[in-house]
Amino acid sequence: MNDVWERIYKAYVFSFPLMIMDATMRVSTNTEEPDSSGKAPANRWMHAKELANASFRQVVTPNVDTIYSQIFIDLRNDALVLHKPAVSRYVMLQIMDAWSDTVAVLGTGGDTDDEKTYLLTGPGFCGDIPDGMTQVRILTSIAWLLGRVICFDPEDMDNIYRIQEKMEAKPLSVWKSGGELLKGKYDPENEGTPIRMVFSMGPAEYFDRVNQLMIDNPPYAEDEPVLKELAQIGVGAGMTFDPRILGEDAGEKWKRMVGGLAAELTAKNAGFMVKNKSFQFFGAPISRFKTEYEYRCLVAIGGFGANPVDVAVYMKSGADDTGAALSGRNRYVMHIDAGKMPPFKEKGFWSITAYNDDDFLIDNPIDRYSVSNRTPFEKNEDGSVDIYIQRDEPEGHISNWLPVSDEGFHLFLRIYRPEDPVLDGTWAAPSINIR
Repeated sequence: MNDVWERIYKAYVFSFPLMIMDATMRVSTNTEEPDSSGKAPANRWMHAKELANASFRQVVTPNVDTIYSQIFIDLRNDALVLHKPAVSRYVMLQIMDAWSDTVAVLGTGGDTDDEKTYLLTGPGFCGDIPDGMTQVRILTSIAWLLGRVICFDPEDMDNIYRIQEKMEAKPLSVWKSGGELLKGKYDPENEGTPIRMVFSMGPAEYFDRVNQLMIDNPPYAEDEPVLKELAQIGVGAGMTFDPRILGEDAGEKWKRMVGGLAAELTAKNAGFMVKNKSFQFFGAPISRFKTEYEYRCLVAIGGFGANPVDVAVYMKSGADDTGAALSGRNRYVMHIDAGKMPPFKEKGFWSITAYNDDDFLIDNPIDRYSVSNRTPFEKNEDGSVDIYIQRDEPEGHISNWLPVSDEGFHLFLRIYRPEDPVLDGTWAAPSINIR
């Protein structure tokens, strides 16, 4: 690879999280008013009214433990007033900047579960903070607040709706004036799956968008060395990218680079993976990446919106204990020894969810996508638990069944508010073996 293409690779990896944030925001705010599809204009709450299912396509690997409440934040012209009610359950509000770094965790596992009002400010804010508000500084003009409210069972939804009704968000100018919230705008060009939208872009379209976004969403001070290098190929805030620098066969080279990116980044970032039997999870500094650009890009591809490890870990397994890839053609048993359930802190919880190889939930006849510490398991005589992972219902064990398709699949064991034995590997993950 010549110097130009080495810099193209660096520029793509560096900017990819920004582009995914932008695409996700454009798709998710593509509406005039909050609607039943889970969309809402910028700076307005979009509250999910049901758990994700197999038809959900806005974010890869969605969890089915919590009801999402989210805001795509635009701070270019105003600050945002955010009110969080007092809660007695797991309610966590994660705020990520345009580069996908977590800048604040509010609520459970963060600052407080008490009632509190915040003022979210962007890079251009220079006003006073109103009395009774706590400032949250965000160094980019667009950001994503992703809230998660634990759902215990279908009958719990009314309780969640009451929490949602008490969550408030409005621009500071509207808060001061008592005016109406602005409507959004619908654009058919902003329909689609965000990651596919970004991957489908050619180099000129991609870097033109990057250069525009970086004007209002400046990189960090520690990014200065890489920014100087990228400027040599016309990538930077307000710059002009000339695709002629790519030379001959640019289209094919671009497709190969983009198509092979996930595999290349997975290999390069193996050192960040924390392994535990057949499971592994993205370790620190996930969600607080600093200059680990390739790691940041890898997470944006495979786990966009992930939490810091002290907030939650997402342990992935695509193989059984022998190392063979998981396949719906087989029947598996996941065994959890008595007293060895995943350990978590107060108000935490765990779940195991199955996904097809496209990273989306698996359609199944009983609409069950996960099992968790809230599942009424049948226990073995010694107190251990066997979870049956297979396509067909296991006779006599439906309460312990996690359905999959007949295709390749993988599992995520999520532990929210994990205890230290999960992070340091002294707790052993469950075994997965063919029945």
